[in-house]
Amino acid sequence: MGELTAALRKHSRKVTGPRQAILEVLRRHQHPLANREIHRALGPENCDLATVYRNLHTLEGMGLVRRYDFGDGTARFELVPEGEEGHHHHLICQQCALIVEVEECFPEELEQALARRHGFTGITHRLEFFGLCPRCAAARPTPAD
Repeated sequence: MGELTAALRKHSRKVTGPRQAILEVLRRHQHPLANREIHRALGPENCDLATVYRNLHTLEGMGLVRRYDFGDGTARFELVPEGEEGHHHHLICQQCALIVEVEECFPEELEQALARRHGFTGITHRLEFFGLCPRCAAARPTPAD
């Protein structure tokens, strides 16, 4: 937790109880969490939902958390490890919202070739894959022949 406090101080931000608690919740979870999931993990006695929203916005602006949009209208947040780009992709179940971290990525040569071909510079990418996890696929009724 000390490194998270140091990161807040590095960005000249107050080390408030809610900010520390939100960062700690995100540190303990491998996958991006929605605002309400973070609020639930904190417990209502720690802070209200509006405080969670405000602090996530601040932490995102500081580059300490990354926001994801998986196309379901719910923003999710994940801690960006200190000194790391935190670059990875996700495989998301469209039925139960299971999120799997995908470390494999495109070769840098492909990014650079796309950039050159279209005259872009400084490109980056985000990529999410959607489908059904094994449990949801197995529970799905099979079509009648």
